[in-house]
Amino acid sequence: MKFGKLPSIDACTEDFFQLPPVEPRFCALNSEPQSTQVEVRTGGTMWTIRPWRGIVYPQKAVQRSWPEWYGKQFSSLEFNATHYRIYPPEKMAEWAAAMPEDFRFCPKFPQIISHYRRFNRCEGPTDDFIDGILALGNRLGTSFIQLPPHYAPKHAAYLVEYLKKWPEELTLSIEFRHPEWFEESPEALALWQLMTDRGIGAVICDTAGRRDALHMRITSPHVIVRFGGYEGHPLDDFRIRQWAQWVDQWKNSGLKSFDFLVHEPDSVLTPQTCIRFTEHLEQVSGLSCRSPKLMDPSLPLFDAPR
Repeated sequence: MKFGKLPSIDACTEDFFQLPPVEPRFCALNSEPQSTQVEVRTGGTMWTIRPWRGIVYPQKAVQRSWPEWYGKQFSSLEFNATHYRIYPPEKMAEWAAAMPEDFRFCPKFPQIISHYRRFNRCEGPTDDFIDGILALGNRLGTSFIQLPPHYAPKHAAYLVEYLKKWPEELTLSIEFRHPEWFEESPEALALWQLMTDRGIGAVICDTAGRRDALHMRITSPHVIVRFGGYEGHPLDDFRIRQWAQWVDQWKNSGLKSFDFLVHEPDSVLTPQTCIRFTEHLEQVSGLSCRSPKLMDPSLPLFDAPR
């Protein structure tokens, strides 16, 4: 995740990375305990990572088998491929069939909708996209719209109308990048309220260079966190543990799903970061989350040069 990426976090402190409190104005969770069980998942952004051979894929596994191996090792996927191409239902169903029952895809909206047509006159691509994600069946998790960096609240009119037409039974989240979305303009506040009313989530980006994107507006009980890691830096472990503690804090408040989607440079250490999240989660909350098992257990969790 290049968004908000700093060259180094050596000069940062734990205080810098403290999670802010949840924003009460835009919160779909409840203060009263709920009996619902949260589904916690973790994963990366793609399965075509050659350095994972011998780490989480068998050394001699052929590339066509990598989706199946990814599904065995991870429980979620930030499905970026759908941002660049709308795949036919047959292909989506094929990928879904390779995954375990408890696996979930988080498809990213096609750029033809979000970036090129900017939510205007995009009924055809939207119908095709919906046909594709429905073919994922029960492996479909929360889809998400990643807005362009220059997409400010003043441009929101078409987006508002688009969201009002989105099928409410399909869970949806939005990633904001323009800084004005986190300010107090009438246009921004109106969209945040619409999202809260309709249960549309807001992707949380835990990225060092854009702490405003760590907005903590939980507008849906389905939460996506995109975590920008720094190759096992000691502060990463602190940050990961904070998210495990956050899940523990809100697990009985109506939180239904939590997808911890990991971004590491070239994705090399994504498996180790997912493992560390799972360890912290089990330790602080007792919740389980399927994450990779290293082919060589003697490998350290973080073994990359600084």
